[in-house]
Amino acid sequence: MYVQKRIIQKASEYRLSRLIEKRVQNPSIRDEIDKRIWDLFGETWSIVFTDMVGFSRSVAKFGIVQFLEMIYHSHQLFLPVIDEFDGILLKEHADSLMILYRKPKNAVESLREMNRKTKVYNENNDDLEKIHLCAGVGFGRILKIDSTDVFGAEVNAASKLGEDTAKAGQILVTSAVYDSLHDQYSFEKIDYVPPGSDAAYLLKE
Repeated sequence: MYVQKRIIQKASEYRLSRLIEKRVQNPSIRDEIDKRIWDLFGETWSIVFTDMVGFSRSVAKFGIVQFLEMIYHSHQLFLPVIDEFDGILLKEHADSLMILYRKPKNAVESLREMNRKTKVYNENNDDLEKIHLCAGVGFGRILKIDSTDVFGAEVNAASKLGEDTAKAGQILVTSAVYDSLHDQYSFEKIDYVPPGSDAAYLLKE
């Protein structure tokens, strides 16, 4: 099964590479190539980027082993929640996670549950071991290359919100997520506008 999965992934990556090459070599038919790429790989997903507040300072102060232990604890907390809300963990890099959900509500509810779990966890641990989550959420049509990578404006916007903008405990969303969920949750518009979205909002608990 693993071999079959890798063959499919490689075939998709190769197909995309060939289309990009053709696009570069034939500027006059770029629109046609773009349509073919979106027809092949375009899908609608909610995209979540999470990050841990203060991890860089913790590494500098307490060392890499403590950092790795915190990663372990965060996975113990978050991975079951991702499964519970039908998320797909696409990538993990150090203290950051990239997760896909079909529905924006699943993405938001998953993050709210992660925040609840971190609050309980932090009550029973000293400052050295506390986990503080921040997250960004996007929603829309993206290019999904099997289970290896995703590309698109909403991907970029969610990344900027989750990894560069959100503070501890905050869930920031793009305007596409807001448009989908504003009648179900309370949001507050923020000043920062991430590339790839025309506005951004803070989910209010």
